[in-house]
Order: sequence, then structure tokens, then C-alpha cells
Amino acid sequence: MRNILLLLSMIFCAEISAQDTISKKDLLSASKLFHLQFTEKEIDTMFEGVKDNLRVYTSMHKKSIPNSIPMSLWQNPVVPGLELPTKQKPIKWKLNKQVQLPKQLSELAFYSVSDLAALLKSKKISSVELTRFFINRIRQYGDSLQCVISITEDLALDQAQKADEEIAAGKYKGLLHGIPYGLKDLFSVKGTRTTWGAAPYKDQVIEEDAYVYNRLSEAGAVLVAKFTLGSLAMGDYWFGGRTKNPWNLKTGSSGSSAGSASATVAGLVPFAIGTETWGSIISPSSTCGATGLRPTFGRISRTGAMALSWSLDKIGPICRSAEDAAIVFSYIHGTDGLDRSALNVPFNYQPDAEVKKLRIGYAKNYFDLISDTSRNEWKVLNMFKEQGIELIPVEFPDTAVYKANIMDVIISAESAAAFDDLTRYNIDDELTRQGPFDWPNSFRVSRLVPAVEYVNANRMRYELQQKIHAALKDIDVLICPTRGSGNQSAITNLTGQPVVCTPTGFDKRTGLPTSISFIGNLFDEASILLAAKYYQSLTDWETIFPPSFIK
Repeated sequence: MRNILLLLSMIFCAEISAQDTISKKDLLSASKLFHLQFTEKEIDTMFEGVKDNLRVYTSMHKKSIPNSIPMSLWQNPVVPGLELPTKQKPIKWKLNKQVQLPKQLSELAFYSVSDLAALLKSKKISSVELTRFFINRIRQYGDSLQCVISITEDLALDQAQKADEEIAAGKYKGLLHGIPYGLKDLFSVKGTRTTWGAAPYKDQVIEEDAYVYNRLSEAGAVLVAKFTLGSLAMGDYWFGGRTKNPWNLKTGSSGSSAGSASATVAGLVPFAIGTETWGSIISPSSTCGATGLRPTFGRISRTGAMALSWSLDKIGPICRSAEDAAIVFSYIHGTDGLDRSALNVPFNYQPDAEVKKLRIGYAKNYFDLISDTSRNEWKVLNMFKEQGIELIPVEFPDTAVYKANIMDVIISAESAAAFDDLTRYNIDDELTRQGPFDWPNSFRVSRLVPAVEYVNANRMRYELQQKIHAALKDIDVLICPTRGSGNQSAITNLTGQPVVCTPTGFDKRTGLPTSISFIGNLFDEASILLAAKYYQSLTDWETIFPPSFIK
């Protein structure tokens, strides 16, 4: 990277000069960018104050702020009237004691987490054997999918050996003990590169263990790889290429949890961890045919994760089934107290709970936009109705709050602040993608977002949180199209609602997977996972895998 001290000096001198050369005409021009009009007298009065502000900014710019330093303003999804559970009930997982190793070992790649757990617990396979199996799969297919940034083989084999010793000694920790997995490469793990998918950081090593990694390590899980993400968590293009969709290698996997979704669906790992700010778990999961859980905002501490937008970033599992997602989530939810937006709230999932006791609705206004009732989204509704489940029509708020696109305002301001140095010192020139809507230009444009508009966008967001809470208060689960209708992705990311998407078949036109989303009330991942599991029990889409990777 560049000589930051030299650049700081250059910028400092340039900004001192800017104070001397700023004119009243500059203020008049700038006001047009902010949809304001000032009179000549008002500009005369403002002029000295603007120059004073510039001096303050200049002083601030003497200090470089690391990405790991958050804002002191903490987003909270909780709205008035929301009552949260306080007692964690035991989750009664059931292992299939009859599960056996497959005759064709490659089939092991698509075993569920619970079946792999049963094999490990009964010692029909060791964690070291299972770890080597998945590392070999990663080596075999990782390059063609362009989904792997680094294989953590030494660390993985150490963790696997430890798991085998603990299991042999009767110290079984639970369903993730000895199970291999992968992390999106924006989570720091000591001794590994944490590249954020971006060329300026491709050799970066952060000597910190992320919270989610620590939780998985405590559960006995085995980290085998760090997977690709679109550069700085946008899309599926990273510094090494474009992550591919296992169903069609000529297409991308979507992003930004691109590698986590691609690798999971291709059977390179039983599950992986992703993050979402606006679609980055749900979109690649939908595109590749995975089951993706985006939990409630604040459900999982983000310590050790790259910050893109402090009030929107979330962590969640990408798996092949809803039951697997529930298992993984049960081990990683919670907080270390360092992420002040994160809360410890019980996850009271019961695998055998009665789905028909749930109040299940559907987003009528979004389904009405899909005139072709033969599409897979409508088939999902029909399937629930055929099981005798009464679906409650809900007009899901799609209000002017979103149409003002406050999501763009919030993400723009926060992401530009998170990567201030990248823009200020022209390091953004090193990023692979340089189009009008890629991060380099987006960060530049975001410098012109007024602080007042950012604050007001968040005030509008708070109104939206209350509207969504009111819309969902009489139901437990809302079935909603994942794509192509309405703005539910932006709305639920803004409000912090949990969402799980699951595959529903294939698009007749593209041949790629389709999906449906189950939206829940805040901190009620249990209900949407139960509904998704029930849907999967009626279909087999989550058990159909890309044929090129079944060898």
C-alpha cells in the first residue's frame, strides 16, 4: 500500500489551501446539490462558518480511523411494545442413529449437518477424515468456482484432531463438534489472511479472532477455508475473478457472500457463514439454491468482521436446509458485549413443533404483482393450502419511506465513512471494478451526502420499523417472493426483520434456482425456520444438487 504519512501530509496541505481559496460561489453551487436555495445575504452570513467547519475537517483528517472503530450511535431494531423472551429452553435435536457412510464417498459431500454429526458421534468417521475429505473437495472444485481465497489446512487438521480426541474421551460438545465449515473472508482469524475480497487488502492479516469464529471453535467446528466475497462486500467480483454459480459456471453466484453460497451448494463444505447489509446472504443463497438465514439485526456480535454499514450489517449461516441453518444459528447467536448493537436473546426453536399452530400470512400485495400463477412462488402458497393451512393475506408496507430510497442514503454515508482512507488517499484506484456503480465511485458520490439527510433518513427508518412491527403483529410468519416484486429486501434490512430463503425449483427460462422467503417478527427466527423446514419436508428441492459436483 502507499506511504500513508506522505499522503496525509499532502492532503493536509491541500485542505489548508482549500480553506484559502473557497469562495461564496462555491457555496451557491454546493447548495444545489442538497436541494436547497440560499439568498446572497444568507451566503454572506454562512461563509465564515463554512470555512470554520473546513478547518475542523482538516484537523480530523490528521487521524486515520481503522475500519474496526465503530460509530458511537448504535442501531437498535427494538420498537415500543416488543416483548422479548428471556429464558432459553433446551433444544431437543434428534440424530438419525441409523445413518451410515455412503457406498460412493462423494455422496458424503451433501449429507446434512445432523447426519454428519451422527456419523462423528458414533465414530463411523473421524473429524480428521471428514476434514481431509472436504479439503480435497475444495482443492478439486475451488478454482472452477473461483470461490476460495485460502484453505486453512493446518488449522483445520489441528482442530479436527482435537475434536476426535474430545469425542473419544466422551466430551461430545454437540452437533457441530468436528464438522468442517467455511467463513466469508471478511472475518478475521489469527494467522490467516483477511482480504475483504479487495486488491488493496489481499495480503492483510488481522491478529484478532472474530466472535463468530470463536463461537464455532467453542462448539468444536473445524474451519477449512475462507471463501470469496465481492470486493468490500459488493457483488461476486473479487480481486481474483468472479465467483461462479454451481448450476451454471457461465453465470455469477451473486453476492456478496458469493463464495459461501457457491461452496455450500457445490458440497465443498456442509455450511458456511455469510454477512448481509442489503441482500448479501439472501441473494446468493437464492441464486445458487441454498438455504440462507439472515437473522434479526443485532442477533450475532460482529466483532472481528469488516464493517460496511454499522447500522445494517448482519451475520448468518448459509446451509443446504432449514434444519441445518437452525443448528448452526443455535451455536452462533449472541454477543461478547463488544458490539453494542448485539443482544443476547433466547433462540427457542423446537424441531418437532406443530407448524399448523403458527399464524402464517402471505404478502398479498407482492403476490398480486406476479400475474403468472404458474410460477414457483404461487406453488408455495398452494402447497401450504393443500396441507390445510389457512394463509392470512397481509398488505406488507411498501411505503413512500422506501420509495425515497433511504437505504441508499444510509449505506452511502456509513460505507464511505468506513472506507474514508480508501477515497481520501486514492487507494480506491487499486480496486478491481471501477464502474459508475462500483464502490470507488459510490464512495466518492457519498461524500456529498449531507449529515442532515443521513439523520433524517434514520428518523424515517424508525417510522418504518414501527409500521412493519404493526403489520406483522398478528402473524408469526410472512411468505413473500424473494425477487422481482416489491421492496421487501430493502425494507426488512432497514427494519432488521429476520428472513430465511429456501429453494423452490428452477426458473423455466434460465434454468437457475428459484426461492421463496419467510419473514419473521424481530428475534423470532424459530418460527420462520420451522415454516421453512415444513415446506422442505413437502418438497425435495434442497436435496437436489448440481450434477457437475456429484462425482
